[in-house]
Amino acid sequence: MNFLNLDARVFIYIGMFGSGKTELAINTAVELKKSAEHVALLDIDVISPYFRSRDQKNALEEKGIKVISPPGALSHADLPIITGQVGGYISNKEYLTVADVGGNEDGATVLGSLKPFLDPVRKKTFFVVNALRPFSTSFNEVVRNVKKISQSGRIKIDYLVNNTNISSETNVEDVERGEKIIAKVSEYLEIPVAFSVAKDGLDFSGKFQVFKLKRYLKNLW
Repeated sequence: MNFLNLDARVFIYIGMFGSGKTELAINTAVELKKSAEHVALLDIDVISPYFRSRDQKNALEEKGIKVISPPGALSHADLPIITGQVGGYISNKEYLTVADVGGNEDGATVLGSLKPFLDPVRKKTFFVVNALRPFSTSFNEVVRNVKKISQSGRIKIDYLVNNTNISSETNVEDVERGEKIIAKVSEYLEIPVAFSVAKDGLDFSGKFQVFKLKRYLKNLW
């Protein structure tokens, strides 16, 4: 997907825990950096202590991407910390900014606190669905998740994203299963599907545009 064709300066990823928002946020920042001079990645995930954008801070900043996360010893603290720089980068017109938001309703509530910064800017919010994760495996579950997280974050969902996967074991049938569910959700909620995600090396062409994903985060086991 060519994100630069979207009428937006801020790109927000929300969804259920384990949907793959962080990996998508990192890949989006890297994609934007190919054509934009100033790109920032906001790590505002206050829920998951395991997979966070800040873990790739050094590698991303070597690519010229500014990563905003809690400083120093607070970087890996399991605390709901949002650094004051977040609002500044959202407002900074020189930057294309990607926001990696925590999972479930609790993670999305941080967007409500950032509403004064988000309301004036051109933004697009992507709801990420992994139809092979618990509580996201059916049409009804996904619809419920979209509604409750949108309400908690006090934000409109602009696009759905099919990120159905089981990590390195993902096959074409897995991604197709996600497309079938998300297509029904899209029609029912009248929210367009931005793309389906396929890992590098997976030969997939489905119903929607495909975003090839490089894996940056590593399992801890």
